[in-house]
Amino acid sequence: MSEPFDIRSGETRHVRTLFISDVHLGSKAAKTDFLLDFLRLYEADTIVLVGDIVDGWRLKRSWYWPQGCNDVVQKLLRKARKGTRIIYIPGNHDEFLRDFPGTHFGGIEVKDRIIHEAADGKRYLVLHGDEFDVVVRNARLLAYLGDWAYDTAIAINVLLSAVRRRLGMPYWSFSAWAKLQVKHAVNFIGEFQKVVVEEARRAEVDGVICGHIHHAVIANMDGIDYINTGDWVESCTAVVEHYDGAFELIEWGDMQGLEPEPKMLPKPAAIRPVSEPVVIAAESRMA
Repeated sequence: MSEPFDIRSGETRHVRTLFISDVHLGSKAAKTDFLLDFLRLYEADTIVLVGDIVDGWRLKRSWYWPQGCNDVVQKLLRKARKGTRIIYIPGNHDEFLRDFPGTHFGGIEVKDRIIHEAADGKRYLVLHGDEFDVVVRNARLLAYLGDWAYDTAIAINVLLSAVRRRLGMPYWSFSAWAKLQVKHAVNFIGEFQKVVVEEARRAEVDGVICGHIHHAVIANMDGIDYINTGDWVESCTAVVEHYDGAFELIEWGDMQGLEPEPKMLPKPAAIRPVSEPVVIAAESRMA
């Protein structure tokens, strides 16, 4: 696995595969500036978009598409034109693309799910993960209400962050706390990772790569590598595969509830290899 490098140097980092999910373009919570900085400095042979890149649910309610959303789309299309293979696996928020499996849009391939073979020969099932979310599958109205509540929580989060900064208090995510309460109420999130891992076991692969619950982690669960890419709404995380088959989980800077400073690039946080034991908490985030 390659050594960490100084982001501020502007040096491009080349990786074999890049996995990104839950960008939620069309949502006011999407951190497009951070994602653009990340995409400028990371070049990959293959980019896998693991669902909820576009937030169709929010766009249906009210159209919101600032220049930053266009910039992200154009950046991905430019990478595709320059030879990067880009695979788009739709999630529940961009489920309209599930009607177009096998279709190419500007060089971007749409797939329901894929088996990714890493450089070391390990095979990974890659899917968004919403098909294992009983709230989305069996109670769509409840899922939509939860999505509306999350929008409200994000708005409250912005206000609280501003007040706490003025008072000299540390950042605290109201939206993360609110999601935790909902997940306890539906008694569901604690089982999500186990169910996804079991799906990987049924597929007879070595691991699974997913998104959906907005909780980035790399762990081994009963012999199956579980990798969740996180999101670009709060945590701003991605997973990269290096040319030796090692995986890294990258958190793109400490958000602290603030917008990025002009012309300054955030630093990646510490990186965990897939072989490192990680305790999986039941309190993971849900989209």
